[in-house]
Amino acid sequence: MRATALPFFQRAGLITYGLLFACLHLHAQEAKGILTVKRIYSQPSLSGKLYRGVQWTPDGKTVSYFDSHGQGNEDRSELWGLDAATGQRRVLVTSEKMAAILTAEKSSQSQATGLGRRAASQYAWAPNGEAILFIGSKALGWFELKTQTARILVQGKEAIADSKISPDGKYVSFVRAHNLYVVDVADGKERALTTTGSEEIREGELDWVYPEELDLKTAYWWSPDSQRIAFLEMDERKVSKYPLVDFESFDGDADEERYPVPGGSNPVVSVYTVAVAGGKAIRMDAGAETDQYIPRVDWLRDSKRLAIQRLNRPQTQLDLLRADAETGKSSVLLTEKDAYWINVADDLRFLKDGKRFLWSSERSGYRHLYLYGLDGKEIAQLTKGDWEVTGVEAVDEEKGIVFFNATEKTPLERHLYQVGLDGTGFARITRKDGMHTIQFSPDAAAFVDTYSNAMTPQQQWISNVGGSAAIALNENKVAELAEYSLSPVEFLSVETHDGMKLNAWIIKPANFDAAKKYPVLVYTYGGPHAQVVLNQWGGPNFLWHQLMAQKGVVIFALDNRGSTGRGHLFEEPIHLRFGAQEMSDQRDGVAWLKLQPWIDAARIGIWGWSYGGHMTLHAMFEDPEDFKAGFAGGPVADWHYYDTIYTERYIGLLAKNEQGYRDSSPVEKAGQLRGKLLIAHGTGDDNVHFANTLAVVDKLIGSGKDVEVLPFPGRGHGVSDPPARIFLMNRVTKFFLENLGPGGQQ
Repeated sequence: MRATALPFFQRAGLITYGLLFACLHLHAQEAKGILTVKRIYSQPSLSGKLYRGVQWTPDGKTVSYFDSHGQGNEDRSELWGLDAATGQRRVLVTSEKMAAILTAEKSSQSQATGLGRRAASQYAWAPNGEAILFIGSKALGWFELKTQTARILVQGKEAIADSKISPDGKYVSFVRAHNLYVVDVADGKERALTTTGSEEIREGELDWVYPEELDLKTAYWWSPDSQRIAFLEMDERKVSKYPLVDFESFDGDADEERYPVPGGSNPVVSVYTVAVAGGKAIRMDAGAETDQYIPRVDWLRDSKRLAIQRLNRPQTQLDLLRADAETGKSSVLLTEKDAYWINVADDLRFLKDGKRFLWSSERSGYRHLYLYGLDGKEIAQLTKGDWEVTGVEAVDEEKGIVFFNATEKTPLERHLYQVGLDGTGFARITRKDGMHTIQFSPDAAAFVDTYSNAMTPQQQWISNVGGSAAIALNENKVAELAEYSLSPVEFLSVETHDGMKLNAWIIKPANFDAAKKYPVLVYTYGGPHAQVVLNQWGGPNFLWHQLMAQKGVVIFALDNRGSTGRGHLFEEPIHLRFGAQEMSDQRDGVAWLKLQPWIDAARIGIWGWSYGGHMTLHAMFEDPEDFKAGFAGGPVADWHYYDTIYTERYIGLLAKNEQGYRDSSPVEKAGQLRGKLLIAHGTGDDNVHFANTLAVVDKLIGSGKDVEVLPFPGRGHGVSDPPARIFLMNRVTKFFLENLGPGGQQ
């Protein structure tokens, strides 16, 4: 939110490929000022181009980034640096040198990182700032800036992943063949720190569900003194497998994905430490290893102790453990409990004094920052109010300041704030209305601000905390956008029948006439940890909505209860039952639309992807009076099919809430369909499996109902490659115009 081939499905004629895969493109002429699907999903992007790989150098004086020239096989990337004080730019590594660094990968036909004539997609600065590690899919290259020379540290036939430089710069670590390795930068000698790893038991390597649902980005961590590495062992032997079928293969090849489902077994996760010099790995005492999660691991500043966050399977209790790195003995430092569920955060920071740490909690109903002592006792609450902290960005310990992102101004935006470690000096730093994503320098004196608003594509700026004038890293001006006379996004508030005010936006046709009647297309996601109503650039989806507005359709979106941005209290009404509260709020949004004299109440459609596809199915099956047509992309149809961590967090454990699972699954009411329904789904979707759509089709067959299904062979959850996306959105455009009709009728 991922057997065998299915020849019976094709033979049964449930989907007529001759019809569905015929050329359904709208043959509209590309006229100046008129958006087309092909233009929206083709290059150059109408969202412009952001610099990739933006990083601060270790001294905090320069911002490095990839800049590319050309496209496709002619794409040439260079690594540039911009002086944060003067704004001067210079090439750090030329495209020719970058192409030569990892020449061993040029012959690869399945390069995940696009090396060869193109630059490595990842790199890391050595701690002293004198060298750069370039990271390929099967090789690691070390580049000395002073001499402009490179050498290969690692190369081979097996893929490598999660490469890191040790804090002292002497080693590079990586994962290969399910084991953890280090290579000595000085002599190029590599050593395996673990040797028992396999597909079933991963050492220092993540599975599928932990990064997807707990947002865990790595499975190993260097100690600050570079002497030890803490790592996760993930035992997946009891985790169920799901086949991802290669429909282009005549022998029905399938990749089996480890995918835990509600009521089934999760990976058993243990925490170990191992000395870089060698020796036996030591297991940390994190309690019972079954039916719990280890969502976060951090080192304390002394390199002798670990902080381990332990979450129970119902996700209602989070313990912060302190463990001895050499003995494995642990104790509970603090405990968070919640009657609904706990959202895991990345706000833990241990301070240099070795006596205090920063922690965030939603215990008040909103996430706020707290200062604790290493005895587990709260020292101070640093932030408070009916708004939420969305992430700690940096801590300047010398000045005693915490920098963080929050919704204090409005949940429609994200801004950078500061507060003192004593709770004083609260202030907002960013001023422009919109969305600010922050990347601080190592010394917390400056930051890269990736900024956008609803009508402005993302820009990249460098700002000083002291308030001096910002330097443009990338203004990203897209002149072509001016040709299309985009309609403004109007933000509004809709009050529900029970008095809750919900945020919404609306896009009207450019030639809007309040005396006429217009069809409406409702756009939804509706699920937890996401927002639709934001003052930020919406990319291709936003531009496609503009295309539909040019064709006379009003576009409307509303963030129902359960979505993010307004605190934990706003999320909680979806607990134990998906679809009920969300659809109640969406119905109130439709009720507001019907009160507008320029809305044709008989011509309302709805669409969304993933959870938004799930919402679309609920709407079409359960609310036929409101919705005439719906498009569901990659929809969850039956929550028995989705993964444990996400599903059990919100609906609860299957054994205790089977009825909630049935009520939350729109497939149960598919027989009530009355309007027109279009579903698109990638057969290679490893997130929301294609089985969800097959379940809907099967239910509709049994009920004698019509549905149009667009299966995309081998595509993943996003169906994101341009040819497939153009094909899909041309069909979606035609589908809604056929079923909602043109706008601007008298």
